[in-house]
This record gives sequence, structure tokens and C-alpha cells, in this order.
Amino acid sequence: MLTKIIDSDKIHKLKTYIDKGDKFVIVSHEMPDGDAIGSSLGLYHYLMSYDKKSIKVIVPNSFPAFLRWLPGARDIVVYGEYPDFAAQLISEADVLFCLDFNAVKRVGKMTSALIASDARKVMIDHHLEPEDFCKVVISHPEMSSTSELVFRMICALGDIDTIEKDAAECIYTGMMTDTGSFSYNSNNAGIYIIISELIKKGIDKDEIYRKVNQVYSESRLRLMGYVLYEKMKMYFDKKTALFTLTKGELNRFKYKSGDTEGFVNLPLSIDGIYFSVFLREETNLIKISLRSVGDFPCNQFAAAYFNGGGHKNASGGEFYGTLEEAVKVFEDGLIQFNPVNF
Repeated sequence: MLTKIIDSDKIHKLKTYIDKGDKFVIVSHEMPDGDAIGSSLGLYHYLMSYDKKSIKVIVPNSFPAFLRWLPGARDIVVYGEYPDFAAQLISEADVLFCLDFNAVKRVGKMTSALIASDARKVMIDHHLEPEDFCKVVISHPEMSSTSELVFRMICALGDIDTIEKDAAECIYTGMMTDTGSFSYNSNNAGIYIIISELIKKGIDKDEIYRKVNQVYSESRLRLMGYVLYEKMKMYFDKKTALFTLTKGELNRFKYKSGDTEGFVNLPLSIDGIYFSVFLREETNLIKISLRSVGDFPCNQFAAAYFNGGGHKNASGGEFYGTLEEAVKVFEDGLIQFNPVNF
């Protein structure tokens, strides 16, 4: 049996919102990953069991191709492609669910529309230090993923029987992707109770793994090979690996959103490597992904040097400057924050 973690007062208020609301919008963060899409679509399918006028999922920009098979994915509204339509949906919503982000800036160009909305806002998230912009805040950083929280929320509402296969596939995908296929942030018995329940709903977890992790475009596979052979730099004395990609290199391999998903985990398969960092050049900034194993808190490294954070073994950040400057900050950080000491 799952331990109840969500405050009963919040569940009661949420139930009232769902019962009285007629137009629902679910939004998630920029560059949505598996947990953002999985949790949003899982909640979408749950809400579809109610007789409501409108239920929409909106994301700021495009999401990875390996998630487009998910039930309901083709109905997601991408703000960057239809800004006026998306903004209208947000402004007309009775209830606005904010999933998998803890700060309004995480929705990028949708920020103004989100702030201006008079909808009753509900945050469901598992990141540290949530901002106060929602009437109901369901924030549990100890959870593996926002998708796990969505499942627990549905259970707390007494509606586990309404979860059907479509919702179960989305929730499982979010949980799986945000834990590196249950290789980190996943040492909690409750996770496997949830997986058992999702399997009862008819999901094929092996097929989901294949679709997400083993079905690549040719360009993505070639990019992975290039990263491993040409771009990976080892710091064996610090148990660390780094790789970087410039915009030019990404364009060379016909980069699409999500093509580098999971790359940061690859060096951790090398014996003796406990910390892996990936720096990716974008138009106005450098995106940083960090992963670690064992006791090294990569979220503290991200917070100290890259204006970031996240979980102990999986985090992210950003840097405003050149790629070369970001590498210098990283290398200086290794001196002060040496993984060997953990």
C-alpha cells in the first residue's frame, strides 16, 4: 500500500477545482522532457474521464520525437507554433495545472500569459524551493518524478480505478525517463508498487523502454557516436567526464529537440567515473546537464557554478557566456568541489 504524502486539505481543494471547473489547461516547462510530457498527458487522460468542456496540454516549445508515440501527444499545443491560440486557452481556463516546474520563468515565452491568467492554479512538482504563484502547491522533492506525484494525487482523490492504459503508459514513461530507467532517484519501494499497478492497467513496460531508448533516428545515433569518440574528455583523477557540443556540431548532425536526451548518462558506465557533465551551446546561453552516482551531490555543483539545481544525482543549470568560459567555470569548480572527496 502506498504511503499517503499529499495533505488532505490540498486534495479536498483540488477535488473542488475539478468538480467546479469546465475548462482545464495543463502546462509544463521549456524543452519538455519525458517527465514533463508523461505527467501532463497522464493528468490529461485522467481529466478526460470527467465530462468537461475543454482539456488542453500546452508546452512552450517542441518535445523529443521519441515521446510522440505517447497517447494524446499529437493533441499537445506547442506555444511557439501557435502563440495566440495557446495564450487564449490559458486566459480562458478555469483551472491551470503547472506540472514539473517550480518557477514561472521555466515556461519561457509563456510566462506573461501564465501570470496574467485568473485561473485557479495548481502546481504539481518535485523540484526544490517552489515559488509562490499557485493556489495549491503539491511539491514533494523526495519523489522520483512529477509523474509519480500525478499517480499519487489520483489515488488520493480516490480515482485509481479511472486510470486506463493510455494514462498508465504516460505516467510510466515519465517515471522511467526521470530516473534513467530506474537507475537513480528510484530506491523507494513505493515506486515499484506504482509500477505494479500500472502493469495491471495493461502497459508493456518493455515495449515502452524500447520506444524511448532504442528507437533512434540515424542522425541521433551518429551524433551519439561522435560525442563518445570525439567530444568526451576524461578527468580520471577527479572521477569525472565532460563533453560539449557547439551549435555548429549540432547542426552538422541535423539536431532536433531531444536528440541529446540521455547522453549525459553515458560516461557513468565507465569504471571509476562518478560525475558526468554535458554542456550544450544554444542561441543565448549554455545548457548544462549533470549526473552523478553514489554520494556526489551534482545538484550542489549545479547551484554553486551554473545557477541550477535539481536532485542529488540528476540536475541541470545554465550559463550565460561562451562555451569556453563555461568549461573554465566547470574545471575551476572541480578543484573546489572535487568528487574524490565524496
